[in-house]
Amino acid sequence: MKIKEIHIFSHNMPVKNGPYRIASSTVHALDTTLVKIVADNGLFGWGETCPVGPTYQPQHAKGAVAAIQEMAQGLIGTDPLQPVQLRRKMDSLLNGHRYAKAAIDIAAYDLLGKHVGMRVADLLGGAVTERVPSYYASGIGEPEEIARIAEERAREGYPRMQIKVGGGRPVEVDIAVVRKVWERVGTRMRLAVDGNRSLNTRDALRLSRECLDIPFVLEQPCNTIEEIKAIRSQLHHAIYLDENGEDLNTVLRAVGEGICDGFGMKVTRIGGLHAMATFRDICEVRSMPHTCDDAWGGDIIHAACTHIGATVQPRLQEGVWLAQPYVEGNYDPENGVNIEGGHIKLPHRPRSRRHSRRESFRLARFFIRLTHRFRSCGYRDSRLTDFPVAGLSTSRTVCLHISSDSRRLQGMKTAPMRDILGARSP
Repeated sequence: MKIKEIHIFSHNMPVKNGPYRIASSTVHALDTTLVKIVADNGLFGWGETCPVGPTYQPQHAKGAVAAIQEMAQGLIGTDPLQPVQLRRKMDSLLNGHRYAKAAIDIAAYDLLGKHVGMRVADLLGGAVTERVPSYYASGIGEPEEIARIAEERAREGYPRMQIKVGGGRPVEVDIAVVRKVWERVGTRMRLAVDGNRSLNTRDALRLSRECLDIPFVLEQPCNTIEEIKAIRSQLHHAIYLDENGEDLNTVLRAVGEGICDGFGMKVTRIGGLHAMATFRDICEVRSMPHTCDDAWGGDIIHAACTHIGATVQPRLQEGVWLAQPYVEGNYDPENGVNIEGGHIKLPHRPRSRRHSRRESFRLARFFIRLTHRFRSCGYRDSRLTDFPVAGLSTSRTVCLHISSDSRRLQGMKTAPMRDILGARSP
């Protein structure tokens, strides 16, 4: 089996009840990048990557589209059923950009699962649960507001709460937030306090010292590994790395040098499901708890995170965070990936081979609907009728198509949609 076509879509996702504020950014809307790879036998798979703005990590949405476009032509003819060889091929075509490569990796696993009739979780070693624990992450807010949110989520059944702190405000406010949340929920939820790289070493130490009686994990308090390493022995709480865990090499260093006690890990940051499974196994060897989540996105990345999360030993599973509470609707409203009672139901088994052209991540209806919307906007050129539109008529949408005989890209526009870029084989 060989990759015959690669389709790239950029879909604008407004933040429901936004904005969402963390220390590094305030987010009103995000562009998620979706990838569809088509094999020469007609099977196809979907992938997704969605950086949470350009300042959370060294990633951004336009970079994802550009990186995938840079690799795409070179990936035509590659076997999508060989994840290691696919990863090596991507590395030979582009240095770095793991977050963009992750979308291709996820799409390949989707296709592989349909080809062999197995769920992605089973391809990754086997699910240990059908109901995967999630956790809720607050934005930055005042003590009463965040405590109210924590209490509501505890009643809903969330086993864990991540409290956002930092962002340049006085550390006294952060301490008050943590104390108020603890007062409201106590041991009903596990707590993590996430600085998103924004605390200086002085404030990180003070936060830990003034909350000695509260059991929580201190996640990525400072900007660099060196800062965290410098104060590690003086802290009174377990330390998790998040943004600093950029690749497997960094994970090995952190584990080997004893810099942290666990990780908040993003599937796309580490490079996709193949790399995430390696990360999971490293953590299991050293009994290090970790999350299996991503920065943002829709049903495709939600499904990917849930599948890998279902394979983690329960004693090490810190939860699968999804952006779903902050996203309006699902790609497929009938089969979307949702959090219910603080947990996520593992997506269904893929259909048999004779039905394999249907999405195992359940996206067909979504793209059919939006293709119709695109056609209704007045663009009639048959050259683009195969390009479903991943966005609403008021959103910016990018559509790229690379196939085995593609030689150039053409740009075209149509009202009322803005900045539509199409590419076709001549």
